[in-house]
Amino acid sequence: MKLDPDRDYSIELDLDEPDDSAELVGRLAKQLGVAPAQLPPLEIRKRSIDARRGRIRFHIVVGASGTQGPIGGAPLRETSGPPVIIVGAGPAGMFCAYELARAGIRAIVLDRGKNVRDRRKDLKGLTQHGRVDSDSNYCFGEGGAGTYSDGKLYTRSHKRGDIRDVIEILAVHGAPEQILVDARPHIGSNKLPKVITALREELARVGSIIRFGARVTELVVKDGRAVGVRLADGDELIGRAVVIATGHSARDVYTFLLAAGVRLEAKPFAMGVRIEHPQPLIDKIQYGRAAGHPKLPAAPYRLAFTPDDGRGAFSFCMCPGGWIVPASTEIDGLVVNGMSLSKRDSPYANSGLVVGVSLADLPGEDPLRGVAVQRLLEQASMTAGGGMLRAPATRATDFVAGRASTTVPSSSYEPGLTATDLGAVLDATKLPLAQRLREALTVFDRQMKGYVTEDAVLVGVESRTSSPVRVPRDAESLQSPDLVALYPCAEGAGYAGGIVSAALDGIRVARKIAGA
Repeated sequence: MKLDPDRDYSIELDLDEPDDSAELVGRLAKQLGVAPAQLPPLEIRKRSIDARRGRIRFHIVVGASGTQGPIGGAPLRETSGPPVIIVGAGPAGMFCAYELARAGIRAIVLDRGKNVRDRRKDLKGLTQHGRVDSDSNYCFGEGGAGTYSDGKLYTRSHKRGDIRDVIEILAVHGAPEQILVDARPHIGSNKLPKVITALREELARVGSIIRFGARVTELVVKDGRAVGVRLADGDELIGRAVVIATGHSARDVYTFLLAAGVRLEAKPFAMGVRIEHPQPLIDKIQYGRAAGHPKLPAAPYRLAFTPDDGRGAFSFCMCPGGWIVPASTEIDGLVVNGMSLSKRDSPYANSGLVVGVSLADLPGEDPLRGVAVQRLLEQASMTAGGGMLRAPATRATDFVAGRASTTVPSSSYEPGLTATDLGAVLDATKLPLAQRLREALTVFDRQMKGYVTEDAVLVGVESRTSSPVRVPRDAESLQSPDLVALYPCAEGAGYAGGIVSAALDGIRVARKIAGA
């Protein structure tokens, strides 16, 4: 049986078996019943770890080397003509501009925050001085929230070809080539800024413009058409279309959309806490006796609890070998998030642990009522933490027992933790968040024995899992039904969640504009 150059072949290796090219060639040759010398050079196309049934092994997909062609997709063209105005320089905005440049269409990308280099100073202000800059923080600035939240690149989207396009674009702009083969790829918050900078420089090379410190305050509308925007400094920019590609935390964007007559809708979302464990504990739970093996990365996990009433709880944005960081965007509210560096070598593992909030939980007609609940929880968290972005925290064992903690374990969260009753903070919303998390933790401890322990700490609050608002758009044209040439896009508009899905939506919008 000969190797088909158009096929992928699967090989399984145990943890202590070599995974060099000679071993892979030998395994595949045996599988095909041929001599190793009869096989062409191979390349790894996918690598994953399978830890099911207590036996850890590597699942590797290989194929004939050189048969997939160059990576990176269609090249950019020199851009010209009336620009598309893109509000937001996160993954949706940047990939929208990139896809437009492939069609030769110029974009002007606007972001209220700073470039990645200057943005670091404001992040230091958050972590070390408890100082919130409402325009430059972990959520706002070049690359959006994803720049400093691990750079996870996996998604549940089924558009596999487009996903590969996104991954390849990141790789050709400096991301580690490993992302092309890892089943759950990530770049790391220490490497992603350089990739984002390279993308920006490539767009500038073909005539597109990215402006920082450019906070949009108003849509410019003419004869029922979105023709441009006005900035906080009074500058006005006019173009052929406007793309709203802001993230889930740019709440003032909803205000100027409403003022322009754009309909908004409340949508379900989730809120809760971050839970942090010692990473060696998670490794032991997940890997068993193999924990600590040099071939094994910091162990991740994913958990979900769905009771009969449908109000589920689940882990979210799990960061193995990571850090908890302050993700506040308003001076009177405290929000936390997670991040990891490329090596994922922090001694801590953290994850969002959140509860679904449905529209039935949000009575009324105000489309921003979900934002109001988020803000209420964030303000309660700030008060309970005591200021300076110190976060309220409770040991997992105390939280399940419904009591306050008097001490908390060491943590990756730099501003510091305040031992308290985090359940009382969650109860400020009048929603059963704490009750459902207690139920979920009991279930999760059965699924991952040792998950609820004195060494695990719940840190508040994780309130920005997704946008609580949707900006309606036509399913075919992707334009707002209220304004021609206004394109709501990605997370802030309620159509994506995470780097890859946001990038995919930006590409999709760009293609609609190019074909209009």
